[in-house]
Amino acid sequence: MRILITGGAGFIGSHLTRRLVKEGNIVTILDNFSDQVHGADKELDRDLVSDSVKLIRGDIRNKEKVAEAISDVEVIVHLAAETGTGQSMYEIEKYETTNVLGTLNIIEYLLQNKTCVNKIIVASSRAIYGEGAYSCREHNLVYPKERVELDMLNNKFDPRCPFCNEFLKPTPTIESSPQNPLSYYALTKQMQEKMVLMYSKILGISGISLRYQNVYGPGQSLKNPYTGIMAIFSSLARKSEDIRVFEDGKESRDFVYIDDVIEATYKSIINTKIKIDSFNVGSGESTSVNEIAAEIVSFFNSSSKIKKTAEFRIGDIRHNYADLTKAEKILKYNPIWSFNDGLEMFLNWTLSKPIPELEFQKSLKEMADIGLFKKARKT
Repeated sequence: MRILITGGAGFIGSHLTRRLVKEGNIVTILDNFSDQVHGADKELDRDLVSDSVKLIRGDIRNKEKVAEAISDVEVIVHLAAETGTGQSMYEIEKYETTNVLGTLNIIEYLLQNKTCVNKIIVASSRAIYGEGAYSCREHNLVYPKERVELDMLNNKFDPRCPFCNEFLKPTPTIESSPQNPLSYYALTKQMQEKMVLMYSKILGISGISLRYQNVYGPGQSLKNPYTGIMAIFSSLARKSEDIRVFEDGKESRDFVYIDDVIEATYKSIINTKIKIDSFNVGSGESTSVNEIAAEIVSFFNSSSKIKKTAEFRIGDIRHNYADLTKAEKILKYNPIWSFNDGLEMFLNWTLSKPIPELEFQKSLKEMADIGLFKKARKT
């Protein structure tokens, strides 16, 4: 097949390109090599340079570049997006133009031109659920709204039941759960997904959204302050600097290893039966920030101190992990990487890379300046 990957030079895109080329496909990559993700490295990984890979340097916001990229492909895997929950809350235009208008450029081209495209796969996000599904002792399965700021200022970080106001425990979130984006990033990912699925149906082509959980693994950006806590914590541990853990460290996520994500994405590409649908892509397991910090410090035998700061960011969720029943049944997706094995692979890979200069503190200051980063009162 001839496949376009927008954002194909990035973390997920480069791994997916390798898999597709290995399977005998021809890949076109559209990527703008943004400074935040790529830094000074503006080239494809060496192993991606081949006759099977065509690189178009350009921005998803540029209609001419989008038209050039789509002109002769059969499948589009739309990964290009600005990522970062916190940053999206104050760099609104950047997220709007890239994530929403960039997606619109793809759809408008398909509406206005005769093409060979028969499928679009869009990288959605677990963020569209907001807090997702929780369990209440009295009301069973519930879907809380955003957490109460006054609670968090008083060191109470769990969401409350919308009916009885009791604190809740997380439970796996299924695809049919209500969507409640709590950040502008989440809102743009919801828009991307809804646009792709709506217009795929209108165009009479297959449309699939993959709601990725927290993807990690070798190849992810170590300098991008919005790339995830594993990259940040590993860099701090290698320098034996203190690791700041927000809230009480009990907040948790579904961390899914890159190889499992690529497998789910590849299965979506080759599946010829799916018309319009959405799938969770995760590990189906929950891991706390405290666990991650401890494992990373132990791996590097670091003298870093783990400090639970009681700081919190407006727009962050407390917990979320995926129910994979639907993906297992329809995509035949079964993640094989355990968290410990995946983390070891990632941390071993970081040892081959220079320790980056982190801009994490700068990003937190930017949030604090507009009231989005706060600290609980002392107890």
